[in-house]
Amino acid sequence: MRELARQRLDPAVFDFFEGGADDEHTVRANEEAYARIGLVPRVLRAGGTPTVHTGLLGRGQSMPVVVAPTAFHRLAHPDGEVATARAAARAGVVLIASMAATTPIESVTETGADVWFQLYAQPDREFTGHVVRRAERAGCRALVLTVDSPVFGNRERDLRNGFTDLPDGLRCENMRDADGVIRPIGFDPGLSWPDVDELRATTRLPLLLKGIVHPDDAVLAVEHGVAGVIVSNHGGRQLDTVPATVELLPAVVRAVDGRVPVLVDGGVRRGTDVLKACALGATAVGVGRPVLWGLAVDGEKGVEQVLEALRAELVRALALCGYDTPAALTEDVIRW
Repeated sequence: MRELARQRLDPAVFDFFEGGADDEHTVRANEEAYARIGLVPRVLRAGGTPTVHTGLLGRGQSMPVVVAPTAFHRLAHPDGEVATARAAARAGVVLIASMAATTPIESVTETGADVWFQLYAQPDREFTGHVVRRAERAGCRALVLTVDSPVFGNRERDLRNGFTDLPDGLRCENMRDADGVIRPIGFDPGLSWPDVDELRATTRLPLLLKGIVHPDDAVLAVEHGVAGVIVSNHGGRQLDTVPATVELLPAVVRAVDGRVPVLVDGGVRRGTDVLKACALGATAVGVGRPVLWGLAVDGEKGVEQVLEALRAELVRALALCGYDTPAALTEDVIRW
């Protein structure tokens, strides 16, 4: 899918989806870390065919995979986020819709997908509140506040390609204010824990924090009443040389100690990667770039193909490791 997407997309667009900050060490590390983790299977356990259903925030879904938030899907395919949402709905997984979507959130939720809304807190808190209320009215089931972006990362591929704005006809549709004017996405270096408390107090939706990588921040997140944390280094697109998220995951899981779900994204490319993350304590994994590759190759069908490939690989990997569900996995199956 990656190679087919490379062939079909404008090189600058492919680089936008594929690239990261500075020298892209973290981008590569996310994938390479999974390859370094070995699996030590158990045998003769008579577990039968594995089942991969799981639960997130009180709702069932078909497997421990969510579609991670990524921007500008209409750069990959004309149907954009609507195609992604339809595929997610058929696959029975959560779609975390990006604030930087090229399709309005109302059109995304109309597909029937289980949608969470990813939010960048804006310096104009009144406008942030407007966006949150819009996500609530649209039927989103959770808010995902990105907390690793006080400033914009240095993405050198985009600078070399002159990729600084969307082409004519595409806009960040979730950035429209009450008068219909589209605002630029801002970043707030002043964002702090009191802002998390304020956001929780002003929304009826469960709030997750995306971008937690330090166990002390995970403890603080729980103390501030969040519904979940997502271990994420922004796919390597913000701060380069942050370690791979799967390497940081165990310490965050220990810090949270089962009090809220812990999700992880970054570098998931195979069902064995999903298995490894679950064995290390993740409730679910987020998948970003592979979804964009599938979307670029064959729209809705391409996204569904990516998700179903992950499902089939996870079921096979569980059977080969001697486990019947992802929840039954323990670190015993892992060798670093």
